[in-house]
Amino acid sequence: MNKPAQRPFWKTKTLAQMSSEEWESLCDGCARCCLNKLEDADTAEIAWTNVACRLLDEKTCRCTNYTGRQKLVADCIQLDVEMVRSLSWLPPTCAYRLVNEGRDLYDWHPLVSGDRESVHRAGISVRGRTVSEVGMEPEDLEEFVVDWPGEGV
Repeated sequence: MNKPAQRPFWKTKTLAQMSSEEWESLCDGCARCCLNKLEDADTAEIAWTNVACRLLDEKTCRCTNYTGRQKLVADCIQLDVEMVRSLSWLPPTCAYRLVNEGRDLYDWHPLVSGDRESVHRAGISVRGRTVSEVGMEPEDLEEFVVDWPGEGV
């Protein structure tokens, strides 16, 4: 007799119930959270840029110093359950946001596809589309406002 297929953890657990390993594996590696964003002071509307944190490795879409990033980058955040619920700028394709909203992961998500490169092939990641913030003045960010794939999802 065949056992019923076990449902993936992101379909059976809330974000708060996940182990740290499960939590970390939800990150699809798009690196959009590593981009500089501008917030309109009057409307709170977020404008996305293609300006990447100085610690982002654009080829891998991974932080070059993940464990020490918060000491090196003053405004780097440690994403947690409460932040997922309150941050307006999480991309609509973000697995943390999707799970929090009771939605499923996209087919290109590495946990679904089994392939870390699928997010890049799907055109969701920032790979090959960023400039570094190194040497850039904050007032220059407005020149780098862009639309990212999936924002209308």
